[in-house]
Amino acid sequence: MSPRAAASPRAPKRRPIRVLVAKPGLDGHDRGAKVVAAALRDAGMEVIYTGLHQTPEMITQAAVQEDVDVVGLSILSGAHMTLFPRVRTLLEQAGRSDVLLTGGGIIPPEDMEELERQGVGKLFGPGTPTTELIKYIQEWAAEHVPV
Repeated sequence: MSPRAAASPRAPKRRPIRVLVAKPGLDGHDRGAKVVAAALRDAGMEVIYTGLHQTPEMITQAAVQEDVDVVGLSILSGAHMTLFPRVRTLLEQAGRSDVLLTGGGIIPPEDMEELERQGVGKLFGPGTPTTELIKYIQEWAAEHVPV
């Protein structure tokens, strides 16, 4: 047996986490979403950024077509109590209730708590270090994304 074959076996390499970053609604500010997308990419994730003015239907269709593990919504418009539940419902109707729906923006803490009760993942406010979001997604993926 060669020395390499005798070495301890490696754990199977996990495939990259696939994340769709979307800006739903009429909000035209996407700087934060682009910063998050770049940070996730730098952390080794495959990132699809859908651009501005996406409808929940467009976001869900892209999530299904791209076979993503995570959908991250960036919402600054105040429509979070409508948009997050709509995307969650559409993902479930598409047979993708396994997708982590997370995101952030200008969302009051009490609304974050209510959205989490409705099945939305952890939400992040302005100024959150990207490392916190990366860690959250990686920990979730370790339990939910196949190798």
